[in-house]
Amino acid sequence: MQFLNSILTWVMKKRIHQIELFMKYPHDVQDEVLTRLLGMGIYTEFGKKYSFDDIVNYEDFKRRVPIHTYEQLFPYIDRLMRGEQNILWPSEVKWFAKSSGTTNARSKFIPVTTEALEECHFKGGKDLLSIYVNNFPETKIFDGKGLAIGGSYQVNEFDPTANSHYGDVSAVIMQNLPPWAEFIRTPSLELALMENWEEKINLISARTAKENVTNMAGVPTWTVLLIQRILELEKKNSILEVWPNLEVFFHGAVAFKPYKNLFKSLIPSNQMRYWETYNASEGFFGIQDKKDSDELLLMLDYGVFYEFIPIEEWDKEYPDAISLADVELGKNYAVVISTNAGLWRYNIGDTVKFTCLSPYRVKISGRTKHFINAFGEEVIIENADTAISYACEQTKAEIDNYTAAPIYLEKSKRGGHEWIIEFKKQPESMAIFTDALDQMLRKVNSDYDAKRTHNIALAAPKIHCVAEGTFYNWMKKRGKLGGQNKVPRLSNSREYVDEILSLKEE
Repeated sequence: MQFLNSILTWVMKKRIHQIELFMKYPHDVQDEVLTRLLGMGIYTEFGKKYSFDDIVNYEDFKRRVPIHTYEQLFPYIDRLMRGEQNILWPSEVKWFAKSSGTTNARSKFIPVTTEALEECHFKGGKDLLSIYVNNFPETKIFDGKGLAIGGSYQVNEFDPTANSHYGDVSAVIMQNLPPWAEFIRTPSLELALMENWEEKINLISARTAKENVTNMAGVPTWTVLLIQRILELEKKNSILEVWPNLEVFFHGAVAFKPYKNLFKSLIPSNQMRYWETYNASEGFFGIQDKKDSDELLLMLDYGVFYEFIPIEEWDKEYPDAISLADVELGKNYAVVISTNAGLWRYNIGDTVKFTCLSPYRVKISGRTKHFINAFGEEVIIENADTAISYACEQTKAEIDNYTAAPIYLEKSKRGGHEWIIEFKKQPESMAIFTDALDQMLRKVNSDYDAKRTHNIALAAPKIHCVAEGTFYNWMKKRGKLGGQNKVPRLSNSREYVDEILSLKEE
């Protein structure tokens, strides 16, 4: 494997020059992406409807094509699911990524074209390795295997031709991986794509414990579950006793900060690296490119054209978006994309803040529909993650999962926020934890602070500690086990909180 490590390291480094080009000329590259996308879409049904052949520049595109939510694009996607073609994109659509639908209760089906796989998802995976190798030229990750927990997929029953499939984006990607990528990963494809999540975790744990795993990729929540199961089976205290050459965890989908201490307890080494990505069912968008910062470099040559909706426009029926050239530092923006999968001016529901404009780097700040704003406090996921991480640091606690929702005003009750937290390691003092959480929320969010001052509108947070496995059982009950499914962190509705509390009482 040492020879393979040398060859792959050399190949990965060659891509760095192209990355440096889009970092230097971001607007030219994005203009080229938009021109190519419009050219590909001219003769599709969508392209004809909005006269793509008559669009000359971004301003034309912005005037001509409205911003779409998933619900607005669904009639087109529904027809693709039923076997029609050339609706949103000219090439045949045979795969759909089934999203957990975190912006609403139902699942979403995102078209995944050959171009999206090759030019976005696969390219993102290769660039992740290229950037990592460029930062750590002494790496030995290719001397062993990369471990990734996939989802599952199935034949699309809506398509009478039985010519298409849908599943978790991880399953779609794994099923279509080139042979070289399959050679350097574990477990086997058959095992990685098993449908029964609990059986899959047990089998992956047993099989991969014997492998030389040098790197892992996945969602922190489910990766922790796998590591804990392996330690249980192998009767070890640290995963480094099982995989002594493990050097990096590539993670994404949820904020890593609340899980950091838990990972450090499972992987007790200062040499272990944690490298962040921004990928989703809709595409691969960002990669951490510096070893001393978790900012994400926005990847601009993946066949994805970016626009951004300022926070003051989010609730409007026809929100106004701006191009990359007009974004400002430190502001919250909703992300709008047009892609080589035929998603046109699609509001994906994620929110980001720009931390650097040359090159363009971002941090994920939350979801447009995942926040608490029952009293004008506008608490977003970024605020919650920062506060809960601080509280853990102050009390030497480790969390497994959490969610929060409002306590609405009643005649004799003041409003507030109710948190449900599953701890891996309990706080030294629950009172100190609660106070630290509250104080940090006040520090990072002035609206929350104003409402908490003298308990004007908000009482102190109410926190429920639940038993280990509570969130897992809740997700299982909802049919949401698996790497693509995430616990909703914040909600303006009490639906999730009440469900979990009722589960606790059973």
